[in-house]
Amino acid sequence: MSSSYENRILRVLGYIYDNPEGDLSLDALADVAAMSRFHWHRVFRALTGETCAQAVRRIRLHLAATALVQGAAPIESIGRAAGYPNTRSFARVFAEAYGASPAAFRKKGRLLPPNLNLMSQGDPMYPTIIRTEPARTLAALAHKGAYSEIGRSFEAFSALCTARNLWPQMRQMIGVYLDSPDTVPDAELRSYAGASTAEGVALPEDMEEVALPGGKTAVMTYKGPYSGIHAAYGDLFGAWLPQSGEEPADAPCYEIYLNDPHQVAPEELLTEICLPLK
Repeated sequence: MSSSYENRILRVLGYIYDNPEGDLSLDALADVAAMSRFHWHRVFRALTGETCAQAVRRIRLHLAATALVQGAAPIESIGRAAGYPNTRSFARVFAEAYGASPAAFRKKGRLLPPNLNLMSQGDPMYPTIIRTEPARTLAALAHKGAYSEIGRSFEAFSALCTARNLWPQMRQMIGVYLDSPDTVPDAELRSYAGASTAEGVALPEDMEEVALPGGKTAVMTYKGPYSGIHAAYGDLFGAWLPQSGEEPADAPCYEIYLNDPHQVAPEELLTEICLPLK
């Protein structure tokens, strides 16, 4: 597949993330792609595996879920920012996707991280084990900015893999997070969105190689929407780690995504949060 089509897909996905409240009709996105509206729909679906409408709905609701969990803006404002000026229609569509109204989702999802100054925080909420992880080589795209926005880089990575027929060479989808969001401004956070590769696979063009050395690792299994992962990190560092007697290694955390958000409901998503240990 020519880079021209890849660039069109990436441009459109970026446009959706940047303009969730805007005109994201098929015609509008065809204009962004600079392609005939009669063919754009088929091209987009062939390269991404979903229709434009499905992509728009999923991305808008992901942005709304993140805003509900991590912010305090009124639900009406969040709905408008996600392209739903009618509050009732936003609540209905959101509930269909996330199994709860926006208000109930916010109440459930606003889990404050444990106070790290208090070493007795009760039992961890999420199951955590220690295991020896293999060394991995990732093909990835660099992402700079808030971790809650890394979805756009995974969208781009997936589109490139589909367009270039790279999926047979890829293994687990993995995100690598280099900085602490508690100490680094959102705009300066560094991360990678990609996948581990089969042994001996050449690095795909336009992607970066990221080496994960493996070794002793704490692995917390989180079940639920990606927008709630931030709270799980609080549980890992505030509840599990102080009780474990373990010490983190000088290496970044990474996340292994065990199922596909295109195929399962947000509440059924499974993520392994991996903390390398000394």
